[in-house]
Amino acid sequence: MSGGEVAGILVAVFWAILVSFLAVALVRLAQTLKATTKLVADVTEQAVPLLADASAAVRSAQTQIDRVDAIASDVQEVTSNASALSSTVASTFGGPLVKVAAFGYGVRRAIGGRGKDVPAKQDRRTVIVGRTVPASRRARRADRNKRD
Repeated sequence: MSGGEVAGILVAVFWAILVSFLAVALVRLAQTLKATTKLVADVTEQAVPLLADASAAVRSAQTQIDRVDAIASDVQEVTSNASALSSTVASTFGGPLVKVAAFGYGVRRAIGGRGKDVPAKQDRRTVIVGRTVPASRRARRADRNKRD
């Protein structure tokens, strides 16, 4: 066997090994593509009903939002009506009621004289720091405190 024949055999063996590795890789790639195709088909089967359910949920949510919007506008209208009614009642009855209450208070004061809830007028006292109260005033103050 010559060197060219040995080299040819080596190249043929190398190509046979290379072709077998490529064949194994292609078989595995074909299996992966089959599994991927099956997975996509299964996902499609499950996704269609899920999308239908999601669409129904969105429609239901939109209906509820429309209802809430209608309720909110009604509440806003009721609030503005209540505010207008409150200001009308305050302007209509507020002034006369205050006048009647003031008149009633004046009548009670005039008839009853000085009421229990009004304290007697107290003497005004001035405190000067560093000065002492004269003895005569201290004695009167002590007498007054004993009576109380």
